[in-house]
Amino acid sequence: MNKSIFTIQKMDCPSEEQMIRMKLEPVDQVKHLEFDINRRKLEVYHTGNGNEIHRAISQLGLNDRLEETTEAVLPLPSDDSHQKKILWWVLGINFGFFLLEMTTGLISNSMGLIADSLDMLADAFVYALSLFAVGTSIGRKKRIAGISGYLQMGLALVGFAEVLRRFFSSTDMPLFEWMIFVSIFALAGNLISLWLINKAKSDEAHMQASAIFTSNDIIVNGGVILAGVLVYFLDSKWPDLIIGGIVFSFVMRGALRILKLSK
Repeated sequence: MNKSIFTIQKMDCPSEEQMIRMKLEPVDQVKHLEFDINRRKLEVYHTGNGNEIHRAISQLGLNDRLEETTEAVLPLPSDDSHQKKILWWVLGINFGFFLLEMTTGLISNSMGLIADSLDMLADAFVYALSLFAVGTSIGRKKRIAGISGYLQMGLALVGFAEVLRRFFSSTDMPLFEWMIFVSIFALAGNLISLWLINKAKSDEAHMQASAIFTSNDIIVNGGVILAGVLVYFLDSKWPDLIIGGIVFSFVMRGALRILKLSK
């Protein structure tokens, strides 16, 4: 048994982890994968010299580099039932706040809230993809990724179009009270999610990646709160549209990453 250590510079979220897992799943030499997204490291436990593994990873275009290959002992499998339970909670929180923010965003005429709701939905897609695809065939995993990615991209494009329409037309002012109030609740939800993830005290990649995603969501929540404050003080819709456009770009970026999983 050998262990090859790779540095993968563009591996910074769950999408890249899923891409690598799906790419290496058909490779018979691969016996175990350990990801460290914070350090952008991947350890592959395998038989043989690992050349096929290196070629497969390089085809993803994630700026990978093979650091070393050494003899190693295959790690014992771990019980991940507790981690899956936490991820189910995080998935539920993300999807619940997607429904809340989408509804209140439409009522309050706030593109910031609508965009943030789609960002929540994008995260829910990634968590659901990891949970629902466990044990399924590589073909089914790719189909799930393709459907999720195209749906997310479609929502992002509709959002961009609506932001542009509001930029160049006369529309009602967003209700800043709703923006601030609902975003504070969403912020609380993400803080709870981050607490649950950190409570697991796991070094495994999918838990680390979930923490990164949730931390980014907290920043987005703060951006929508700031936009609501600026709408009030400036008496202008521009802050809401600007933050909406920025968040929609995050949603589009996530969609493109998920679509790579279906290739």
